[in-house]
Amino acid sequence: MGARGAPSRRRQSGRRPRYLPTGSFPFLLLLLLLCIQLGGGQKKKENLLAEKVEQLMEWSSRRSIFRMNGDKFRKFIKTPPRNYSMIVMFTALQPQRQCSVCRQANEEYQILANSWRYSSAFCNKLFFSMVDYDEGTDVFQQLNMNSAPTFMHFPPKGRPKRADTFDLQRIGFAAEQLAKWIADRTDVHIRVFRPPNYSGTIALALLVSLVGGLLYLRRNNLEFIYNKTGWAMVSLCIVFAMTSGQMWNHIRGPPYAHKNPHNGQVSYIHGSSQAQFVAESHIILLLNAAITMGMVLLNEAATSKGDVGKRRIICLVGLGLVVFFFSFLLSIFRSKYHGYPYSDLDFE
Repeated sequence: MGARGAPSRRRQSGRRPRYLPTGSFPFLLLLLLLCIQLGGGQKKKENLLAEKVEQLMEWSSRRSIFRMNGDKFRKFIKTPPRNYSMIVMFTALQPQRQCSVCRQANEEYQILANSWRYSSAFCNKLFFSMVDYDEGTDVFQQLNMNSAPTFMHFPPKGRPKRADTFDLQRIGFAAEQLAKWIADRTDVHIRVFRPPNYSGTIALALLVSLVGGLLYLRRNNLEFIYNKTGWAMVSLCIVFAMTSGQMWNHIRGPPYAHKNPHNGQVSYIHGSSQAQFVAESHIILLLNAAITMGMVLLNEAATSKGDVGKRRIICLVGLGLVVFFFSFLLSIFRSKYHGYPYSDLDFE
């Protein structure tokens, strides 16, 4: 039995062990190198992102809005990685550009950026920057941008969409409106804090002092206080200011007018019913005043007891003022509310 079992043990001890195919070693080595390279690339991206954020935080600590040229724009905004949102104001602040709207928008932009910089919610997820045309002409060309000021939001991932460009012509550039737009695009809510402005208080104090001094000097003759014509003029001035949109201008901060960058044509009337220019409110004020003057003349011609020929002339002048300027006002209304069917004299 022992002799017969020997060959069986030799056969068992003679089995060759199973090894992996020879061609699998290069594959495993390549896979290992690929994993190492991917890990190194990821680490490199994380380090690059950390350097970017650290640099932006350093700039923000010194100034709430930092200026960018073409190189900085491409490095911190166009080139990934990026995990932060960037609000950029494209402007032209150099005196030779004569862009008064840019200066006004810059003041509101500065208020907004300071409100974010000194708020308790400040973090490294949102930054404010500026590209001036004379410092970053190549950036304007790259974005095919031919007007200023323009506000854009560059999201952490992907390209900016149409809604990432602020509709300045329709909404205006008040800091509160910019903050609302930023909240819609980034979910970052900024409470705007405006620096105290004592000019209104000083002007009111001067006015009260002037009126008080006038009353004191005329204390023995105060009949002018009961002058109906004077109070009527004051009331009309207030009505003209309110009906022409001066309060809307104060709240929204629209530009005075708009210059077409292609043909240089200046527009004083905004084409939308949702917005207006400052010049437009001045035009409406003058038209309302002219129409009112015409109505006053018509009333004077009807109620006075003077010469009939003089009254007839006054009536014709008043009627001409009302018809002409009301037609002009109606044509402006039609240009803003497209499809309005009624008109008087056609000025279009």
